[in-house]
Amino acid sequence: MRLLNRSTGNPDYRDEWFDEQCGGCRFWIPLSGDLGLDWGACTHTDSRFDGRVRFEHDGCEHFSVRDDGTFG
Repeated sequence: MRLLNRSTGNPDYRDEWFDEQCGGCRFWIPLSGDLGLDWGACTHTDSRFDGRVRFEHDGCEHFSVRDDGTFG
């Protein structure tokens, strides 16, 4: 399974990737407490990551932007 973590500090990072990170997906639910600042669970039944804890900067092909446009 290939993770799609794309470091924003990487010089090859493309601006359009920022909008496709787990933290901005409507199916990403942040964990409680301090861990929820960076980590959450995927709840998209079609994603191979469904039910898994993911870093907010990860992503997948089933990304779906939040209706309110928030992140994290």
